[in-house]
Amino acid sequence: MSDESVESVRPLERGLAVLRALAPAEPGRLRAGDLVRATGLARSTVDRVVATLAHLGYVRVRGQELHLTPRLMELGNAYLAASGLTGEVAARTARLADELDESVSLAVPDGDGVRFVTQAARRRAMSVAFRIGDLLPPERCAPGALFAQEWDEARWAAWRTRTAAEDATEAAHATEATRDASAAYPALPPGPAPHGLPDLAARVARSRETGWALDDQLIEPGLIAVAVPVRDGAGRIRYALSAVSHTSRHTADGLADAMLPRLRAEAARLARLSAVQPSPPAEGPARAPATDAVAAKADLGPGFLQSLARGLAVLRALGEARGDGLPLTALAAATELPRATARRCLHTLERAGYAAHDGRLYRPLPRILELGHAPLSGLTFAEIAEPHLRDLTDRVRQSASVTVLDGTDIRYVARAAAARVMSVHITVGTRFPAYATAMGRVLLAGLPGPERARLLAAAPPRALTARTVTETGALARLLDRAAADGHATADQELEEGLRSVAVPVRDARGRVVAALNVAQHAGSGPLAEARDALLPVLRETAAAIETDLHTAARFNTVRLS
Repeated sequence: MSDESVESVRPLERGLAVLRALAPAEPGRLRAGDLVRATGLARSTVDRVVATLAHLGYVRVRGQELHLTPRLMELGNAYLAASGLTGEVAARTARLADELDESVSLAVPDGDGVRFVTQAARRRAMSVAFRIGDLLPPERCAPGALFAQEWDEARWAAWRTRTAAEDATEAAHATEATRDASAAYPALPPGPAPHGLPDLAARVARSRETGWALDDQLIEPGLIAVAVPVRDGAGRIRYALSAVSHTSRHTADGLADAMLPRLRAEAARLARLSAVQPSPPAEGPARAPATDAVAAKADLGPGFLQSLARGLAVLRALGEARGDGLPLTALAAATELPRATARRCLHTLERAGYAAHDGRLYRPLPRILELGHAPLSGLTFAEIAEPHLRDLTDRVRQSASVTVLDGTDIRYVARAAAARVMSVHITVGTRFPAYATAMGRVLLAGLPGPERARLLAAAPPRALTARTVTETGALARLLDRAAADGHATADQELEEGLRSVAVPVRDARGRVVAALNVAQHAGSGPLAEARDALLPVLRETAAAIETDLHTAARFNTVRLS
């Protein structure tokens, strides 16, 4: 490839370097100057990369702080979709964790490493902290002994070289070795590896003989796991299915005895399921990357890196590379890019370890998940909603909240308070009767009729102010209207002087899972005037929350509370 061709995709290389530097940082703790030091790029280059990523919706800039956004997960989702993972496969993993009452995960091989693609952790005082996209070395986890069964001699040689170098560094400079291991495998606990790790080759031989693999405190004291292979149609190991526990609950051999029958049965079902089910459609409306990049370049000028935007569009398009992959012509058509441009982007992605091709077909590789997927996969619904609430509050100068239905009450899960002399003081966790609030009416209106009637009967409405609607028929009509209109209001029914306008927030299946509102003092004008002014921005904010929620939850369970 000519020097000119390589030059044309350097913005993509630089953008990927910035994303890698952003991924392990604590949210909001990284600034542009930190990226300059982490990547070695010039400040002007970093600023242009950040501006481009912000325009694409992958980075949020608030003051000097830089935050990754849930939309960035669409890059990792492209790999997960192409790998054959489906929402049902991920859901079965979660159900198995409930059944076994232990943490359950699926992992794939990534070079000589092991990368998680689903994770269903038990919510205990001591629970697994691994996330989708986290990488572990094969010698320190159960799946590694399964995946290494299929290594060729070149892969074994690369692994021996790496581990020998780490051992030599640890012997000479223990602190430096720990720091290097943390950089390569940030999911590992800090500190040196446990002494006396069993030989990986011996573990591979045993797993080949038994059909399963054991992790007896290879990662840290107390942590144990058992893994079985999930094979594809050709008999190759596609995933490793693991159950993870603690020595306070099981011995390592006892965990294997208890879990293996159920893990093996589920592995067989997952093999059949992932072989026949198509991956879910891409989140959100399809974008036309070439057109978008040209328009953004015209609007933002030299601050926008068109080559970076195009390269990330090609990476997203790889999500359709089922099976053996996609040809260049299909990727160029999907991204509306010239073949030569798409080829240069693919060359850069391949060189960076995010794509591979067999001479004709291209496919994404699991290393894509290192681009921020792990920290973002741990976001709760409240954390997804909070930035949008702050933006909404900044726009309307009124407090905004998100609630979920909790029995017959609403419960606040996220909130942004306006800085006003007189403001609504409510904290996260506060509960109110659903029937007397705009958000409660939106949530009740989203329920099936029998469930709605059951909840209203469970807590008969009572007057909280002189304006509270308590008559059953009138309340039913209000809920029917809220369902038809897609919004609800409450004017001084919960508390004198307080009014609210609310809209629903829906999951990818269209179900109402939360409500978004703006609350204000009733003396600010007629209710109809406030409703008409607030509804457009409320709906816009709800749509933005939904977009992030759908992306984050495509292959992942997002906790609503």
